[in-house]
Amino acid sequence: MSAADDRPAPLPPLAALDVAHLDWPRDDTNSEAPHSSAFDDVYFSRHDGRAETEHVFINANRLPERFAAWQGPRPFVIGETGFGTGLNMLCAWAAFERHAPATARLHLVSTERFPMSRDDLERALAAWPDFHDKAGRLAAQWPAPLAGVHRLHLSARVTLDLHFGDSAERLGQLDGRVDAWFLDGFAPSKNPDMWQPALFTAMARASRPGATLATFTCAGVVKRGLTAAGFAWRKVPGHGRKREMLAGEIDAPPHHDPRPNTPWFTPPSAQPARHVAVIGAGLAGTTVAEALARRGVAVTLIEREAPGAGGSGNRQGALYVKLAAETNAQSRVYLSGLLYSRRWLTTLDPERTFWDDCGVLQLATNEREAKRQARFLANHTLPEDVVAGVDAEAASARAGVAIDSPGLDYAGAGWVRPDLLCARLAATPGITLHRGEVSEITPGARPATHEGGWTLTLKDDETIVADQVVVATAALANRFAQTAALPLQPIRGQVSAVRLPKGIDLPRLSRVICAGGYVPPATDGILSFGATFAPHDTDTALREADHAANLAELEASLPHFTAALRKAGVDLAPEQLDGRVAVRAASPDKTPYAGPVPDAARWREDYSALAKDSRRIPDTPGSHHPGLWISAAHGSRGLASAPLCAEVIASRICDEPLPVERTLADHLHPGRRLISELIKGQSKA
Repeated sequence: MSAADDRPAPLPPLAALDVAHLDWPRDDTNSEAPHSSAFDDVYFSRHDGRAETEHVFINANRLPERFAAWQGPRPFVIGETGFGTGLNMLCAWAAFERHAPATARLHLVSTERFPMSRDDLERALAAWPDFHDKAGRLAAQWPAPLAGVHRLHLSARVTLDLHFGDSAERLGQLDGRVDAWFLDGFAPSKNPDMWQPALFTAMARASRPGATLATFTCAGVVKRGLTAAGFAWRKVPGHGRKREMLAGEIDAPPHHDPRPNTPWFTPPSAQPARHVAVIGAGLAGTTVAEALARRGVAVTLIEREAPGAGGSGNRQGALYVKLAAETNAQSRVYLSGLLYSRRWLTTLDPERTFWDDCGVLQLATNEREAKRQARFLANHTLPEDVVAGVDAEAASARAGVAIDSPGLDYAGAGWVRPDLLCARLAATPGITLHRGEVSEITPGARPATHEGGWTLTLKDDETIVADQVVVATAALANRFAQTAALPLQPIRGQVSAVRLPKGIDLPRLSRVICAGGYVPPATDGILSFGATFAPHDTDTALREADHAANLAELEASLPHFTAALRKAGVDLAPEQLDGRVAVRAASPDKTPYAGPVPDAARWREDYSALAKDSRRIPDTPGSHHPGLWISAAHGSRGLASAPLCAEVIASRICDEPLPVERTLADHLHPGRRLISELIKGQSKA
């Protein structure tokens, strides 16, 4: 097979998916299974769908005994084609809880081309009252029907990745490997588009050696497809009226190079991760620390001041994104991050004590932005509960104040208290906060307690030894010898704030408003707005001129709101405003760095031919500093990017499937700038 044929299919356009269209029993009971009007087939057996799932998928994959024997540090991974109602996965979750050791973890990966609505999902699963709690957790996090990967944390030990879209395309983009397959979906005669050779090939390539499979069907197209992909199958007794079904395994998955044209992005092999040191306790560092601690990894979080003391210490930050008019990888990353952050925050703080998904209105206050937003809406048919275009009248109704501009409304976005979020994350069990400043990181543990590892030297000559290290120090993240080749741009931002007088009638925002700056609804009597944007400026002293600039932006985007504040007696004179300065960091392409740190000298040597001809791609995997990672360059949108990037890094460290497509993981890779510089002939020897 040629390299071009071995590449995963390109990602489809960013768009809403068609939802499942169902027929329900006429007596409005749950005694019968929901029926797909599109495929003329039921989602599970009308006789006993749960017993069928137990027989076909749980027992035929030998899951009870495999769960009971599971001792590995990584999770047991189940892959499924066709999520449907989620019954199969809920049964697997229940079996895991019954049989697995208390330290084991379960990772579920399921594809779905026509996701159900939340209401239909809840109705379908109501047939099993003992699944009420599990079904409730699933429904509470149920994502919008948007193509992509949606990570849900179902419990402390169970993670579900929903890959919405075509099964073969989704599994071709899966960055991870599977231990057991549920080969489900409507019958091949009803849904021939799914049961294609590409599906079985993608399954084989995503399998670990010894991965098992089970499926209800014995159709010839399935048997031929499994055989061609390298699976061994056998007929076994079916369930109920179905005489036979298939079970099987794949002992030696075919070799697959998922990055034939980008070998530099080949991830490093998994290393021991008993103890990880995270440098920096801002959003980037605390989210990584929490993600690792949640997986049972001991974390030392090193911070010279306090959690959230730097760029993550503002009183309120906007949980928002600004998507490109034409779909690109960066927009996909940020939209995935926004949706993940909301689900993650919902599980972390369901009472919403330090955040609010009140929505964000991104206003088009000039003709250029209005045209850009119009192009965006023309190019993207996204679910309205994700983003919708609104005119000035609708914007006013949603914001609670008069607005003169149209805009984009992100109903699930909002604001967060990043200072309180960082403090909450740093207090996660399994995390030890260590005050100090790291001056040097050196490969090898000193004294040598085991092979590999890192020694961190602090400014007071104290040392900390860890198996792996994550650098998350914003604009200072490239000050270490190993990270020096990664370009970072410091950006000064000043936020202004005014305390609102009590006892008077004041206008109240019900949405975060973004234009040239942002203004969230006031909290605790304080209205914050800003922020300025000053690249290459690291001065942290407040400036009256920046207060004036923030005030001018507030008046330009919300003139009626600002006038009403003044009329009510709020003193908005620049010299009367309070505020805070923070220094953020950005990469040259404005996408975060999230992944393993490349060995820059080796990359420049191994891929030097690219400087002469970008088509001369050597067959050499990228060399990385073993066990060294970075999460940085989140800029002003860290609330939408840092939690997802933390999951990317923690998933790599813990050898589990990633929460993003392989294409997006590569887009986040810190080494992308090295390759870009080589191709442009800008690389430094």
